[in-house]
Amino acid sequence: MHEPVDANADLLTPPVLSIGGVTKRFGPLTVLDRCSLDVAEGEIVTLLGPSGCGKTTLLRCIAGFWAPDAGTITIDGADTVRVPVNRRPVGVVFQSYALFPHLTVAKNVAYGLRMRGMAKADIAARVARALETVALSDFAGRYPAQLSGGQQQRVAIARVLVLEPRVLLLDEPFNALDAKLRGAMQVDLRQLIKRLGITAIFVTHDQEEALTMSDRIAVMRAGRIEQLAPPEEIFDHPATAYVADFIGSSNFWQSHAEGGRVNLPDGQSAPSHRAGDVTIMVRPHNLAIRPGEDGPLKGAVGFQRNIGALVEYHVATDGGGTVRVMAMRQERGRSIADGTRVTLSILDPNLCAVYEPQ
Repeated sequence: MHEPVDANADLLTPPVLSIGGVTKRFGPLTVLDRCSLDVAEGEIVTLLGPSGCGKTTLLRCIAGFWAPDAGTITIDGADTVRVPVNRRPVGVVFQSYALFPHLTVAKNVAYGLRMRGMAKADIAARVARALETVALSDFAGRYPAQLSGGQQQRVAIARVLVLEPRVLLLDEPFNALDAKLRGAMQVDLRQLIKRLGITAIFVTHDQEEALTMSDRIAVMRAGRIEQLAPPEEIFDHPATAYVADFIGSSNFWQSHAEGGRVNLPDGQSAPSHRAGDVTIMVRPHNLAIRPGEDGPLKGAVGFQRNIGALVEYHVATDGGGTVRVMAMRQERGRSIADGTRVTLSILDPNLCAVYEPQ
């Protein structure tokens, strides 16, 4: 049975945000199942998973849009479950920027402060600081329709930052951007959040986005946190086959382990604490490919695609199934042609992950 992960970090200081055993049901459907998570001061934690895994539901519970059926949500040690949305020390940046088209950039950013009844002079000063923070001071008098997608997103962020939230919640904020701008904004937003020292929860289904943005990633599955760890650990040491399959590209083989070793498909072996039937995972970049048939793991190149400086080969192996291999692209004419018989070998057996049989 799949057990929930104890996702609380060993924090040196009390967490800014603490989620304890949160459960949320909609009728007979359990969308969140005993989720627990601590977030440190200035930390960016990403909730990552496919549609329907519960990540947006958890964010909405933190924001106060939905009340959990069980569990606790505290900010700086104070219980927020019964605190109204407008009184929670959180700010939310949504998928759609929801800017008022009839208001200027400055008035959009000032809107929340006006609703709080702040004095005009104080509003003007805070709006100016917020626009300077997101490098939009020269656009204060423009309207949303006069801005690019990236600029509109920065206005949405400034509108939240001006409220000085204790926790920043970002619900797939890059969805409306094209791929190139999306990549640039990921870097810019992470740098901005870290410079300001904001504690943030980021929601996405995009693994590359999560790897770029996060100090830690919580991979979610069916309403539970499957693994919580820094991006490098999530990628290099996925705790389960599900995480390995979801993060990056993976190749899986069925094998057998005994005596502290597991047999690998290319004839090598690797250390393993498991015994009996197992599943082995090998990343495409941990495989070498060469023309010829001089090893136990061989087949034919069925497809290849250039990905910038890399080539991804799909090899139909003699044992059945397709193996993906990632290799550096050489100068024109040096790639291995489709149909070529090749041998594959594992570069570093110690980087292979071993799981229960799938």
